[in-house]
Amino acid sequence: MKAGLTRIAAVAMSGAMLYGQQTSPIVLNEPKAPALWRPYLAVTAPPARLANTPRLNQLIRGGKLYLTAQDAIALAIENNLDLEVSRYGPLAAEWRLERAEAGGPLRGVTSGSSQIGSVASGQGVAGSQASAGLSSGSSSSGGGGGGAAVSQIGPVTANLDPVLQHTTLFSHTTSPQANTVQSQTSAVVDTQRLYNTSVQQGLITGGYVQVRFNESYLRENAPTNILNPSVAPRLYLYVQHNFLSGFGVAVNSRGITVARRNVGASAETFRSQLLDLVANVLNQYWGLVSADETLKSRQRALDVAKRFHEDTQNEIRLGVLSQADIYRARLEVSTRQQDYNVAASNVRQQENQLKNVLSRNGLQDPLLDAASIVPIDRIEVPATDDLPPLRDLVARALAKRPDVAAGKVRMDNAEISALGTANGILPTLVGLAQTYNSGLAGESHPYYGEAPDPYFVGGFGTAAGQVFRRNFPNNRAAVLFQGSLGNRVNQGDFGIDQLQLRQGELSNRRDLNQIVVDISNQLVALKQARARYSAAVDTRTLQEQLLEKIQQSFRLGGSTFNDVIVAQRSLVNAQSAEVSALAAYARAKVGLDQVLGETLERNQVSVDDALKGRIPRESTIAEPKP
Repeated sequence: MKAGLTRIAAVAMSGAMLYGQQTSPIVLNEPKAPALWRPYLAVTAPPARLANTPRLNQLIRGGKLYLTAQDAIALAIENNLDLEVSRYGPLAAEWRLERAEAGGPLRGVTSGSSQIGSVASGQGVAGSQASAGLSSGSSSSGGGGGGAAVSQIGPVTANLDPVLQHTTLFSHTTSPQANTVQSQTSAVVDTQRLYNTSVQQGLITGGYVQVRFNESYLRENAPTNILNPSVAPRLYLYVQHNFLSGFGVAVNSRGITVARRNVGASAETFRSQLLDLVANVLNQYWGLVSADETLKSRQRALDVAKRFHEDTQNEIRLGVLSQADIYRARLEVSTRQQDYNVAASNVRQQENQLKNVLSRNGLQDPLLDAASIVPIDRIEVPATDDLPPLRDLVARALAKRPDVAAGKVRMDNAEISALGTANGILPTLVGLAQTYNSGLAGESHPYYGEAPDPYFVGGFGTAAGQVFRRNFPNNRAAVLFQGSLGNRVNQGDFGIDQLQLRQGELSNRRDLNQIVVDISNQLVALKQARARYSAAVDTRTLQEQLLEKIQQSFRLGGSTFNDVIVAQRSLVNAQSAEVSALAAYARAKVGLDQVLGETLERNQVSVDDALKGRIPRESTIAEPKP
C-alpha cells in the first residue's frame, strides 16, 4: 500500500513538472534577427501540452475528487484534448491570412544555365554580329520569369511580396570560327562575367512592375575587338497589367478577404466547439448526480427491505406469520440488493466518462483512476422558468449561436470567391510597357589603326553614366488580347459557382428553419420535464405515505404481507421516476441553453480564457449540498 502511494505521488510530481514545462501559450514564435535575413528563419512552436493543470490534483482529497459543476467545466476547458486540438485552428487561420496577403502562386525562377554565353548587343565579336543582325543574340526583354504551373479557377493574384533575385554567372567558352574575317582568329575564347539583379513588385490591381539591372563583362582573344575587356550595363523598367480578366482590387484581393474573414470564422468555430464541450460536461455531470441520487434511493430501498426482513423474522418467531413468508422477504432483499449493485455500476461508468473529459491522459493517470468523484452540486428546479415567446428566443439564438455566425461567413466567402469565376469569363487583355537604357565601355585596343570611339573608352563608371544619362534609350509597348471562342470552360466554372451559391442559400435557410424547430422542441421538452418532475414528486410523496399506512395496518393485522411488498416496490419505482424526471429537466435546460447559444454566458465561460487554456478562477473543495 505504501509503495502504491509512493508511486502515485511520484507520477503526480512528474506530471506537475511536465505541466510546468508546457505552460507556454500556443503561438508561433517569430525569430529575433536583423530584418535582412529574418524572413528566412523558421518560426518555432512550443511543444504540445500533455500534462494536466494543477487544478485536478488540488481537488482530490483522501482518494475522492470533489467536484462542482463549475470546477468540472474549468477542468474540461483546461485539459480536454479535443478542445486543445481546436485551439490551433484560430492560429492556423491567422497564418493562412499572412500567406494570402503575400499574393499569388509560387514564382518562377530564371534558369541560370540559360544565361551562360549570352552577351549584350555590340559587346565583343558575338555582340557585334547580334547588333548587325547576323545572329539571334540573347538580349532579354526583362519581363517576368519562370514557368510556374498554376492550378486555380479564376485570375491568379500577383505575388504581392517584393521579390529580389540575383544571378551571378562565370563562363569560359571557346568558339571555332569557320570564317575568320571578323574575328581574325580560328577560335574565339571568351571569358565572361554576368551580374543580373531584379526586383519585382506585384500590384493588387492586377499586374506587376519589375526593375532589373544587368551588367556583362567580357574579355576575349579576338584582335579585331578594339574594346577589350569591356563592360555593358543595362537598366530595365518593365510593367505588365491586366485590363479585363484579372483586373481590379476586388478580384485580386478576394483570397486575402476570404482569409481575413476566416480568422473570425475560425474563432466562431472554436466558440462552437467550446459551447458543445461545456454542454457535454454539464450533461455528464448532471448524469453523475442523477446516478448518485439513484444509488441513494436504491440504498434506501435496500434498507427498507432489510428492516422488513428483520420484522418478518420477529413476526414468525411470535407466530403471527408463517415460515413461508421469510422467503418472500429474503427475495425482496435480494432484488433490492441487485438494484443497488446495478446503480453502483452505473455510477462507476458515469465517473469514468466524466474523468476522460476532464483529463488529458484519462484513466492512465493512477491518481485520477483511483479517485471516486463526489459531485457537490445538486439539480435544482426553479419555481418558474420565465421563458419569453418563441420569436424572441429565435432572435436571441440567431444573434448568439456561433454556428450561425460561421455560416454567414461561409456564405459571404462563397460570394467573394465567386468574383474570380465571374471575372474569369472576360477575355485576356494585357498591356506591356518597357524602357531600358544601355551602356558600353572598355579598354581601347586599336587594330590596324582603327581605334574605338573615345566616348566608349573607360570602365564601369563610363558605361553606367551612359545608362543613367539615357544616351541609348530603348522603349517598347505591346497589347496582348486572347479570347476563347465559345469560352465554355470559364462559362462552366461560373455556372457551377452560381449553382453552388444558390444551393448554399437554400441550405442556410434550411439550417435556420431547423434552428426554429430545435428551439421549439427544447421548449416543449423543458415544459414536459417540469410537468413530469412535479408529477413524480407528488407520486413519490403519496407512495411514501401509502407505504407508511400499509405498514401500520400490517402491524395491526389489517393488511397482508403482499400489500407491504407491493407498496415497497411502488415506492422504489416512484423514487426512480423522480430521479429520472429530475435528470430529464437538467438535460432539457442544458439543451435549451445550447440551442440558444447561451451556454457559455450562463456558466460564465470566457472564450479568451478558453483559448489560453487557463481559467483564472481558483477552485476550493466544498461540502456536498444536501
